[in-house]
Amino acid sequence: MKSDRVRHWNRREFVRGVTLAGTASLLGVASRSVAAEPPPETTRLRLVNMTGICIAPQYVAETLLEGEGFTDVHYVRTSSGLATARALANGDADVTLNFVGPFIIRVDQGDPIVMLAGVHAGCFELFGTDRVRAIRDLKGKTVGVQARGSSQHVFLASMASYVGLDPQKDISWVEHPSAESIRLLAAGKIDAFLAFPPEPQELRAKKIGHLVVNSSVDRPWSEYFCCIVAGNREFVRTHPVATKRAVRAILKATDVCALEPERAARFIVDKGFTPNYAYALQTMKEVRYNVWREYDAEDTVRFYALRLHEAQMIKTGPQKIVTEGTDWRFLNELKRELKG
Repeated sequence: MKSDRVRHWNRREFVRGVTLAGTASLLGVASRSVAAEPPPETTRLRLVNMTGICIAPQYVAETLLEGEGFTDVHYVRTSSGLATARALANGDADVTLNFVGPFIIRVDQGDPIVMLAGVHAGCFELFGTDRVRAIRDLKGKTVGVQARGSSQHVFLASMASYVGLDPQKDISWVEHPSAESIRLLAAGKIDAFLAFPPEPQELRAKKIGHLVVNSSVDRPWSEYFCCIVAGNREFVRTHPVATKRAVRAILKATDVCALEPERAARFIVDKGFTPNYAYALQTMKEVRYNVWREYDAEDTVRFYALRLHEAQMIKTGPQKIVTEGTDWRFLNELKRELKG
């Protein structure tokens, strides 16, 4: 049985553990950059807390944000998808991770959101009954989602449009909390459910349904970021140093999730972001947290903007979304600083 010291380590222990694990470059080189920068324009930072734990880097970053000069870090509770994007646009959150699709939808509608960096790939997994063997089989079928506009709904609509389905007409969407959708899938009362961590881990453990698509390994979804960090446009404009420091903490935390999955999983469980350590650890090992230096965030925005345009969920073309809703300068600087 693990001692309280292991379960409740503080910031110094966490950083030391990361360094001992061979990630000293993440914290060493970056610390010199931090020391050379002016302090953040604000010591307060608000991020989002949602049910999905694929955004674990945002939670693990809580510890690293202290080293970036943020002494007042808050996590605002909201749902994933458009609800998270609205919280950012409304100024209820300053910076947050979320599936890229809802950000694109809100930028299309004129919301003050700016996408800043790609973080990871491979969140979502589509599970189905024997009636669903491929995405095209969703035509005429019933699919459970948390809500229209949720990350589940937006992602699956993108997938459907990619294979030529009309997500508005060809799929019957039913809205339930995820736990209820999982129960209905097990009973065969819905045909499919798009799960994001820790739900895929639960479905596999309980042998509910079968895997249809895994966005971590199945192309083209595996070739693009799933979740992107974005900021409130006014916050980014008036707090550029704080924005860079926040993004740096999240990207360093992403490396921690990739290199030290056990510690990252224990951290988010001990902090109360999720209750099941086994599912959390599987998530850390299965989500692709090691691609943020390699993948092109702008390509991801273009890809999903095209899919959402095909699905008639946005009116704006990809180039306008990129021009009006992205700012990669912080990411480009941090790629040079945080070389793997």
